[in-house]
Amino acid sequence: MTTHPPKYYWKNCLYLMALLALTWGMGYVNLGEFNLVVALAISVTKMLLIVLFFMNLSGESRILHLAAIIGVLWLLLMFTLTLGDYLSRG
Repeated sequence: MTTHPPKYYWKNCLYLMALLALTWGMGYVNLGEFNLVVALAISVTKMLLIVLFFMNLSGESRILHLAAIIGVLWLLLMFTLTLGDYLSRG
């Protein structure tokens, strides 16, 4: 595990704050069908910044990368099954 200087973390924190401001600003902009797409793109970008830099996954072994990917796939599977159950009910 590598230790980064504080400047590294502050820069990532500023990126996250900028994305937070962008998310907040999106609440006032009507893009029609693209509101969800833009909001999800912003949230995935924030998630990647947190996972890769604050959780130090970018400098870890491949097995931890695999565990993170499997966790995300499991979450997507659970959402898919829940949505399928919800949509199948009258």
